[in-house]
Amino acid sequence: MILGNISSLSFIHYRFIFGAIALVYIILSTGQRPFVQRYDISPSGEPPNQVSEVRAPTSSVLTPSSQDEILADLVQTIAVTSDYFVDHSLSSSEFGQMGRRTQILQRWIEAREQLHGSSAGLARELTDSIDQTTSSLFPFLPTPGDGDTLSHFRRRFEKDSKGIVIPTGRKAFRYACHLISNMRDTLNSKLPIEIVYAGDSDLPLEYRKFITQLGPNIEATDITQIFDDSTLDLTHGGWAIKPFAALASRFEQVMVLDADAVFLQPPETIFNNHSGYQATGALLFHDRLLWQGMFQERHEWWERHLTHQKPSPALSKSLVYNEGYAEEQDSGVVVLDKSRLPVLLGLLHTCWQNTQEVREKWTYKMGYGDKESWWFGLELVGAEYTFEEHYASIVGTLSSNPERGEERVCGFTIAHLDEEGKLLWYNGSLLKNKAVDE
Repeated sequence: MILGNISSLSFIHYRFIFGAIALVYIILSTGQRPFVQRYDISPSGEPPNQVSEVRAPTSSVLTPSSQDEILADLVQTIAVTSDYFVDHSLSSSEFGQMGRRTQILQRWIEAREQLHGSSAGLARELTDSIDQTTSSLFPFLPTPGDGDTLSHFRRRFEKDSKGIVIPTGRKAFRYACHLISNMRDTLNSKLPIEIVYAGDSDLPLEYRKFITQLGPNIEATDITQIFDDSTLDLTHGGWAIKPFAALASRFEQVMVLDADAVFLQPPETIFNNHSGYQATGALLFHDRLLWQGMFQERHEWWERHLTHQKPSPALSKSLVYNEGYAEEQDSGVVVLDKSRLPVLLGLLHTCWQNTQEVREKWTYKMGYGDKESWWFGLELVGAEYTFEEHYASIVGTLSSNPERGEERVCGFTIAHLDEEGKLLWYNGSLLKNKAVDE
């Protein structure tokens, strides 16, 4: 089964590749020769003119030798596809294609986990294709000497660990200290905390010494010692550090917090009790419903890159996506379980969106900073995720207008609820209005 001379991968080609991976699963799990739908791919790379079907009797059982031959053929197909991905790298604008290639990579990783015994040699060949594709899609990942980049990086995650990551520099340092005191002293949270910064100029040593002594189990991590900053420029990237901080964290389950977040319940509540998070391994929070009908180019951008996939359950319920509002996500709190492969790959897509070239040309022009890159990354790789049920609320001063018979809440602070409708956290710091430092 050979792809041949392909100049571009169309949607039909992706269906072909997914079908090949499905065939691997069927052979490995049942030993049955399945129904196969074969696509004849033209030299030009256009969708095929003819589709032929090959159906074998369901009782036809593959012999060990024939299984190995078919698996070897499929692994060779994957190798050719991987070479194609390397030879035809994506531009910074191809968000949807990046998602589709990442979905294929996921299938390859899952297929490798099924190979064992006499298929060990094929597993090694498949690992080479996985590693080559991973490095081509996500070149910011550190490359180990023995290959298998993604598996090597996943060993950073401490099994079953949960913790908080707070990216901060000198500008947000005051708020980060308030947040730690809020969690440690007021809410008695025992979760370990990682302070993530981008080099000594971002958070000098005296700042790091001070903040790590605010309570037990607080450590500081320099993100530039984990990723090569020459192409990322996280030192000057602002919001871009956040997904990379989530990825680099040693915590398997990670809660990334903006420094100006304030919790009204212990953050452990999310890890331990939030049913949506436990179901999908990814919990995101909505922004306010604002500016309906504006930013049409943003909606057109999203729709263009989601052309070839069905909206997820979360996106299907989105008032922003379906009714034309402007802002979907408040990324002040993001909770991810990196032990779940689809979630991890979604995070990698989000990191790619926040690399220097991509964010400057597209991500931060089509949205406000990193905000929309989190759900968009998960959506594009086909990962499940959960949004809080309600769009964001406002915390402020109650203002009454008896003549109109109405009451309003006036404030700058965006608040978020738990599954029972109780206040969980808000952003904007402990100050009444941090914009004027009061």
